[in-house]
Amino acid sequence: MKIAVLTSGGDAPGMNAAIRAVVRTANVYGHEVFGIKDGFRGMIDDVMIPLNHQSVSGMLSRGGTFIGTARVPEFLDEDVRKKAIKHLRKREIEGLIVIGGDGTYKGAAELARLGLKCIGVPGTIDNDIAGTDFTIGFQTAVETIVDAIDKLRDTSQSHRRCSIIETMGRYCGDLALHAGICGGAEFIITPENPIDKEQIIERLKRHRREGRRHSIIVITERILNVYELAEEITEKSGFASRATVLGYIQRGGSPCPEDRILGSRMGAYAVELLNDDIHGVCVGVRDSRMIHLPFVNVIGQKRPRNELDKLVKKIS
Repeated sequence: MKIAVLTSGGDAPGMNAAIRAVVRTANVYGHEVFGIKDGFRGMIDDVMIPLNHQSVSGMLSRGGTFIGTARVPEFLDEDVRKKAIKHLRKREIEGLIVIGGDGTYKGAAELARLGLKCIGVPGTIDNDIAGTDFTIGFQTAVETIVDAIDKLRDTSQSHRRCSIIETMGRYCGDLALHAGICGGAEFIITPENPIDKEQIIERLKRHRREGRRHSIIVITERILNVYELAEEITEKSGFASRATVLGYIQRGGSPCPEDRILGSRMGAYAVELLNDDIHGVCVGVRDSRMIHLPFVNVIGQKRPRNELDKLVKKIS
């Protein structure tokens, strides 16, 4: 069998580990692998490269994605998708493994509807994909955020300040939730744990009276303007406040061991599914076990919340 692999949407640490596992597992089964450059864009433009054991050597520890990624709005057009499939058929490629988030899955599901054997692998730092406990890149991003929180605490304590740290996450609060707990944040604000500014300001006033020298607030992006919140806290609480937006630094860097293992497991499992003629599904990990679910059961669905949502209300 000839298999193609692509990465689409936002890059995530551990994507290269997944590609490497796809190539090396496929080689064990005697399959050929092609890397599609720059996501679905490479399918449309017919830009693909053969991948082998040697070409993925040294990729395990590299961040980003060495075959590139892109967002391709025109892939919503069915004629464009049919053109992309023709390029695969020309090379006699039967299976496609896509690594990305919900938008990537939607593209793969449409390709599957047109007859292509597709497998989805969840690669996004946001951890916002249903059907899996964790996505590739999430753990590395959490470590990056926690490192930033630890550094900001030092300067906050020195200056008797309240630091507000905005994380990525889109509409999922997992990055802020996990990093906030690990970083000892006094307040964690997420879509699942909405803000109560008056309560925060009153607690900060109490902290000030108690002689505390600093406070940490971790908040998911898209909820509010963190710079305006910092000004309001400074004005009303007695704590000087500063906001820090971590931005794309959260996506970069060498993947942590957990993401190297997760990417490897998921990439290998995707090939095994194709080898067993199972397709039209996306892989995931649940209670440390590899699973797969149909695209329709995952796309557009929200992940069930876990015990950490309850924990944060008790300890923050």
